[in-house]
Amino acid sequence: MLIVCCIKQVPDTTQVQIDPVTNTLVREGIPFIVNPYDTHALEECLRLKDRFGLRVVALSMGPPNAEATIRKAVSLGVDEAILLSDRAFGGADTLATSNVLSAAVRRLAEKDEVALVVCGKQTIDGDTAQVGPGIATRLGFTQLTLVDRVEEMDLSSRKIRVRRKLEGRYEQVEGPLPAMLTVVREINRPRYPSVPMRLMAAETPVTVWTNEVVGLDPASIGLKGSPTWVSRIFSPERSKGQILGDGEGDPNGTAKLLVDTLRGKDLFPF
Repeated sequence: MLIVCCIKQVPDTTQVQIDPVTNTLVREGIPFIVNPYDTHALEECLRLKDRFGLRVVALSMGPPNAEATIRKAVSLGVDEAILLSDRAFGGADTLATSNVLSAAVRRLAEKDEVALVVCGKQTIDGDTAQVGPGIATRLGFTQLTLVDRVEEMDLSSRKIRVRRKLEGRYEQVEGPLPAMLTVVREINRPRYPSVPMRLMAAETPVTVWTNEVVGLDPASIGLKGSPTWVSRIFSPERSKGQILGDGEGDPNGTAKLLVDTLRGKDLFPF
C-alpha cells in the first residue's frame, strides 16, 4: 500500500518583495524552499512508513526547477518521487491544482492501493488550505484536517484514528481508509538528510509526468481550468503605533486613557 505525500516549492516569503509599479511579486533573485508545512507532512509519512511498512511517494506540481523539492524528498528516504511539470499546468489556482494532483494519485493507484494522501495544512505563498480538501473531494477519501497526531492506523480493518488541533481544544476522530490528512507543525520535528542520502538524491533521475501522462482535459487544468486568479498583489499600509501613558506606574490611568482614545476614534458603539 502507498502513502502519497504532496509537497510544493514556494518562494521564501522572508525575502519576497513587491514591485511598486506593477504590484506583482519580484521573483528574480528570490530563493525557493520546500513549503514548511509540507516538511512536516513528509516527516509524518516517513514515520508511518517505519510503523506500518508502507511505501511513500512524494508528489509535487511545479516548473522544472521544482526538481530541487523532489530531490529533498528523495534525500529524506521516500521510495519514489514524481514531479508534475507541464506548461499546461501553469497558472493553476487551488481547484486546478487539486485536479492535477488527484489525477496523479489515481494513476499511482493503478499499480498499488493508496491508503493515505498527506499534505501540509497550507502553503505559505497562498495560505488557502484548499488543495488538500480538494484532493479528498475528488478522490472520495475521508478528509481529516489539522492533524497533530496519528493515533492509530489499522490496515486490516481499514481504519485510522487521529487527533485534530482545534482552537482551544483537541478532537479525536476515527474514519475509514483511504484518507487524506492535512497536518500542522506540531505533529513532529522534521529530520535532516544524511550526507550519503544527499549525494544519492543528487544522482537520482527525476521522474517527470506531463499532462500526457495524467490525461486531463486541457480546459480543466492550468489557467484555463482556474475560476479564480490574482488580479493584484500589494503590501498593506501600516501606520506607526502609539504609546499611551505609563502602564507600569499608572495602570488605571493608562487604561482610562486607552478607552478615551478608542472612543475618540469611534471604535466603540457607546
